[in-house]
Amino acid sequence: MYNRKDYVSDHDWTRFLDFSKDLETPNIVINLNKIKMNFVKLKNSFPYAKIFYAIKANPGEPVLKMLAEMDSSFDIASRYELDLIKKFVSDPERLSYGNTIKKAKDIKYFYENGVRLFATDSKDDLKNIAENAPGSRVYVRILVENSDTADWPLSRKFGCHPDMAYDLLVLAKELGLNPWGISFHVGSQQRDIGAWNDAIAKAKYLFNSLEEEESIRLQMIDMGGGFPASYVEPTNDLSVYASEITRFLTEDFGDELPEIILEPGRSLVGDSGILTSEVILASRKNNTALTRWVYIDAGKFNGLVETMDECIKYPLITTKDGDKEGEVIIAGPTCDSMDVMYETIKYKLPITLKQGDRIYWLSTGAYTSTYASVAFNGFPPIKTYFM
Repeated sequence: MYNRKDYVSDHDWTRFLDFSKDLETPNIVINLNKIKMNFVKLKNSFPYAKIFYAIKANPGEPVLKMLAEMDSSFDIASRYELDLIKKFVSDPERLSYGNTIKKAKDIKYFYENGVRLFATDSKDDLKNIAENAPGSRVYVRILVENSDTADWPLSRKFGCHPDMAYDLLVLAKELGLNPWGISFHVGSQQRDIGAWNDAIAKAKYLFNSLEEEESIRLQMIDMGGGFPASYVEPTNDLSVYASEITRFLTEDFGDELPEIILEPGRSLVGDSGILTSEVILASRKNNTALTRWVYIDAGKFNGLVETMDECIKYPLITTKDGDKEGEVIIAGPTCDSMDVMYETIKYKLPITLKQGDRIYWLSTGAYTSTYASVAFNGFPPIKTYFM
């Protein structure tokens, strides 16, 4: 259905097949070399930025260890991720508590572990930071509107209106905190580069107005993530994103850029993963049905939750590629009617596909194993291996 060479080189495919041939399905194999190459490319594309890898995208310890050794910093979503990354990073200056939804006791835990950089988007959370992490640097996340061009929008749950961000940064100063900057996220797998332009313009407005009216000089913009991995929908190359975003920044801030932070997740690890699944059953719902149902041993509850609403469209490769194809509905193994990955979007798979054949889901290195359920229907969490 898809040209495998567009996603995985012959060399990496041969290595993968040899590495995974005896592994029980379903499983995910992560190519660490691919992540390393992606990190170097991102760093070279944005030489003026600090990279804070979003651990939630793939918290595999080999991934974290390698990135830590490459001097990456880390965006942390919970105290549990903090405990994990402490195995590899001793300098808390390389850590940021980027979740705006957090308990007061967790703020205190981060502070006790040396973290001094906190995100916020609400008054009560800001007060909790002031009480439990006194004197810390805070940055306020603003809402990004019209982010529906992202495959996985993030605008509604997180962030606040720029006018509220202004008030929060003024309050931060009054509470003895260090009002440090602005953050935003244009949505995961964002294909409209112009989304960054709008967000950067809002940040510039806040930088100017806070300095002129409140004598608060902000120091940092956290631009979040949003850079794409290689799925079915076409995207621009990272170099295009970098040149355009750099242009947006220099148009608004000139040559004196504030500190710039990037929080990549999907763009670093997405292309590194291959999820191997096995066909359990291929059937039709009636004798004249044109579309077959293909049931596999991985599903929404076991690695493929981002197919929810058919948002993320993974490229698929099968062991029968080259045979005549027909439209299919692809579903998982559990006794839950929502465990259907693709129905509205009609994938085509070989009509010869049968029980025991393998379907490879490419670009599954991000938000797959980390999203899997503990044991829904008794199925164990999908296993991840690192190559």
